[in-house]
Amino acid sequence: MTWEVLSMIGTVAFAMSGAIIAMEEDFDILGVYILGIVTAFGGGAIRNLLIGVPVSALWEQGVFFQIALLSITIVFLFLNNLLKLWQRWGNFFDAIGLSAFAIQGAMYAVKMNLSLSAVIVAAVLTGSGGGMIRDLLAGRKPLILQAEIYGVWAIVCGLAIGLKLAVSSMELYILFVLVTLLRVLSYTYNWRLPKRLSFEKKGAFYKM
Repeated sequence: MTWEVLSMIGTVAFAMSGAIIAMEEDFDILGVYILGIVTAFGGGAIRNLLIGVPVSALWEQGVFFQIALLSITIVFLFLNNLLKLWQRWGNFFDAIGLSAFAIQGAMYAVKMNLSLSAVIVAAVLTGSGGGMIRDLLAGRKPLILQAEIYGVWAIVCGLAIGLKLAVSSMELYILFVLVTLLRVLSYTYNWRLPKRLSFEKKGAFYKM
């Protein structure tokens, strides 16, 4: 039940996210559906490739595809009504999707008895892979690589589940709420990982 609930939450959140970004970039109706589906299922497809699960396993999730298509259709038909809501709560929905899918990916890897490192990779790819593909297809810089702390929270999910700190349904839901809250705090207060200024920005860029 925990797996299904988290999968459903993540699917709705990311499908809507992809559809709205597609419409912001002026995609046609086919592009809206493609970007919504890719955002919802792209992370899982990449995860499956890396941990040795046939990508065709995704096609067994018929109900979740229907949920994603319904979510995208609602966005397409009622965008004007949803846009203000999205502008205010879009990052929150993205945080929900990140947390839900990262936990789902980590649980998937644990069920396959993979190593801790593989569990973490599965969490990161499932939680942020779809968003990375979405941003690239939309011509944007991937959020995970340059914005507020993002991928770290997926790593937290992988560690918590891989180290057996969250096992029961209640513990997994607590982890879901905690990681969602941390992601919300990170974009609200603009928490960022350390980075160095480029040579060009420092005025020390040299052409080779």
